[in-house]
Amino acid sequence: MSIRCAAKVRRGVVALSVAAGLVVGAAGCGGSGDDGKKQESSASASRADGSGPSAQEGQSDEPLAELKGSDGLLLQVTSAQRDAGGFVTVNGTLKNDASGSVVIPSALSGNETEILRNGRSLGGATLVDPQGKKRYYVLRDTEGRPLTTTGFSTLRAGDTLTVFMQFPAPPANVTEVAFQLPTFSSATIKISG
Repeated sequence: MSIRCAAKVRRGVVALSVAAGLVVGAAGCGGSGDDGKKQESSASASRADGSGPSAQEGQSDEPLAELKGSDGLLLQVTSAQRDAGGFVTVNGTLKNDASGSVVIPSALSGNETEILRNGRSLGGATLVDPQGKKRYYVLRDTEGRPLTTTGFSTLRAGDTLTVFMQFPAPPANVTEVAFQLPTFSSATIKISG
């Protein structure tokens, strides 16, 4: 088999795997309209019993960190979750606190050619492990696209954008890392999971 043919087969297998994962994920998220009512009543029942919150109910409204950026942008990091696959997913909200529209700085994408080729993103974000003295960059898929929110350019005054970034996980004993994003202040966040 030629190298070119092998590369095509490999890309096809990766695409099929990603598609299958998306289908399985979408199926897990589906359900009828009545499910929300049942979940709501069971959640309130557990609170009425005086039991502590479950893992899902434990999501706090208080962000892990607030980072101020240029032109009135504010990033609230709401969670940093370690998963079994060896990744850390950082979720948050990007908000325009300015009185007018703000063009999202291209610096947020970082300066790597491969990431810049795929448009605006949060590909410049990093996690720094101060104990192990290592820096973790946003992961990329097989096509070089960053595993982060992409495709945004402008936020109107007061608008928010839900964002995510996925990184390789630091060692299990590391629970606090410095989160950095170009043009924003740095902050220490706690990894859960």
